[in-house]
Amino acid sequence: MSKRLPDFQPATASDEQKAVLHDILSGPRGNLNGPFLGWIFSPELAQNAQKLGAFCRYKTGLPLRLSELAILVTAARWRSQAEWHIHHPIALDAGLPADIAEALRTGETPTFADADDELIFDFATELYETKRVSDATYEAAVARFGHTVVVNLVGLLGYYALVAMTLNTFGMRAEGQTDLPFAE
Repeated sequence: MSKRLPDFQPATASDEQKAVLHDILSGPRGNLNGPFLGWIFSPELAQNAQKLGAFCRYKTGLPLRLSELAILVTAARWRSQAEWHIHHPIALDAGLPADIAEALRTGETPTFADADDELIFDFATELYETKRVSDATYEAAVARFGHTVVVNLVGLLGYYALVAMTLNTFGMRAEGQTDLPFAE
């Protein structure tokens, strides 16, 4: 699973590690695919991060297609192999057009038919490129989604940047991943 971390041994897991594993496996994810077997070496971080992740993935107030678009923008920015591998099929199943996903993967600016897709892309791209969001983009996002969802969008982007950093730092791949969407 990781090139840099020792294999996690459930048989020798601490009580804190077992609690995190139980919470992840009994929650909406139901699996450990992603950064969890990296974070498990710090059970307190793992527990807090997985709770934040469950919120960011399932409760932001954004439709699944838009959440997954924001995640793919993040995965492409970080060139996160496992994050892309896990979320690309989810995004497509949620209705994100394949040509938009491919443009993100290859570093191109997609052509959008849906204004919400374009707004999420613009918001995330501005935040990643300039470390700020312009007044025009911010105001458009608040007008469309409201303050609470915009705050949640920032949290989603931050959380998935943490996921990407974890996966990249520890050379982690997704379960069953054999192909790499980004050149190493």
